[in-house]
Amino acid sequence: MSLHVLPFRTGSAAENMACDFLLLQRYPEAEAPRFRHYGWHRPAFTFGYSQKIAFVRESLPPGESFDLCRRPTGGGIVDHRDDWTYSLVIPRGHPLEELRATQSYREVHESLTAALRAQGVPARTKPVEAAPDTAAKSGLPAGVCFERAEFHDVVHETTGAKIAGAAQKRNKHGLLFQGSIWRPAVGETLDWEKFGEDFVAQLATVLATSAEATPWPELPEAELEGLTEQYASSEWLEHR
Repeated sequence: MSLHVLPFRTGSAAENMACDFLLLQRYPEAEAPRFRHYGWHRPAFTFGYSQKIAFVRESLPPGESFDLCRRPTGGGIVDHRDDWTYSLVIPRGHPLEELRATQSYREVHESLTAALRAQGVPARTKPVEAAPDTAAKSGLPAGVCFERAEFHDVVHETTGAKIAGAAQKRNKHGLLFQGSIWRPAVGETLDWEKFGEDFVAQLATVLATSAEATPWPELPEAELEGLTEQYASSEWLEHR
């Protein structure tokens, strides 16, 4: 089964989170891995499912207007105002889906790193042995995504800045991987279209398949609307 590469779309924070979740839950060809790169209608932040809303509000820039949404995946607060956002769904039973979370995280980020290095960006994944030392010295909050790199995140070899992070959700349908690349941390003039093509090609290799441009699926409209409303609600936002 090919890696289905879906068309670029933009949406609100709630719409984007709803689409990602339904690509995990209701994709018509359930055995196909699927990938999408997407944009945002307006400035947005998302944050991990288990994060406390009080901490999130304290960490956001004051006096600015933006969308805010709790993700279905874990992870920290992500600033989407200047990022390259994507999601990847790996179906249940695929060898990559069956790996431990740290290993699936590493495999995807190694693919991303290879796509960056193809354009001369000195990127690497952060090794496990470096994580405790750096974390102890940084003093930065782990709950804010681009302020501190965790192991297997993508970092810039020269500046040490975190380039990319992600969050995962695993259930009976497979693995949802939501990732973000912070453009300013790349530090180079990058051909983002070529990067996207190279990244998809690298992912297809890891998945032992080929990439195929695929039309947007017919997801259940009523369920998509309902889930978007749920993700936009104060009940979901302040769940914890």
